Amino acid sequence: MLHAGILGTTSEGAALCFRAFCQEGFASLGPHDHPDVTVGCIALARNLPAWDRSDYLAVRENLAISVARLAAAGARFFACPDNTSHIALEQPGPDLALPGLHIARVVAEQAVRDGRLRVGMLGTRYTLEAAVYPDALAAKGIRVDVPGAADRALLHEVITTELTNGIFTDRSRQEVIRITDALKARGCDAAALVCTEIPLLMPPDAWPLPVLDSTRLLARAAFEVATGKRALPAWRGGPARSAGRDGG
Repeated sequence: MLHAGILGTTSEGAALCFRAFCQEGFASLGPHDHPDVTVGCIALARNLPAWDRSDYLAVRENLAISVARLAAAGARFFACPDNTSHIALEQPGPDLALPGLHIARVVAEQAVRDGRLRVGMLGTRYTLEAAVYPDALAAKGIRVDVPGAADRALLHEVITTELTNGIFTDRSRQEVIRITDALKARGCDAAALVCTEIPLLMPPDAWPLPVLDSTRLLARAAFEVATGKRALPAWRGGPARSAGRDGG
């Protein structure tokens, strides 16, 4: 089995991906068993000023430090459960120290398996207004829909002020349900949870639409790589087209 690295940016997101990765092991390998895994996480506070000024290259530089630390710890590849960070990871620059799975490619792959035709997205303003997911889903012939500007701002606020700090309120659940209902009314046949922490708001069967849980899908893909069920990825940052097949 290969040693996996989790490139985290928030405690909640990194913890969910780590837990989901280990649970894949418990289900497939037996109680208490999973491939070796190392979590690296530079505090989100270090990157927020760069995000605020849209300095994606500065964010990439910090993420590259985490990837190098994962490599030094013995990881053979990385999985980054932070969707927004893929905007920075896709920026041109030196190859990252490890190859990594591309989260949007993993989600698009599952959307195809599920037969989805139009997917609504729920995530930060950065992610919802970036090309990361539209490009990955369009490559599979799937349409993308996003909430309106006011709802994008509300989602961004909930994610950045509450969810990333481990705060989960009934008000936020109801607002996210309302936004998802609106996507359903516009013809979406699934909701892509493209914020690492949104899946923690409620269980899958509580959503108005079938969900594509980016965090847990990525954890499963990482487990498959670690156990030889999926090829070792080749993407080392840069434009998503270099991610190749199946996020590799």
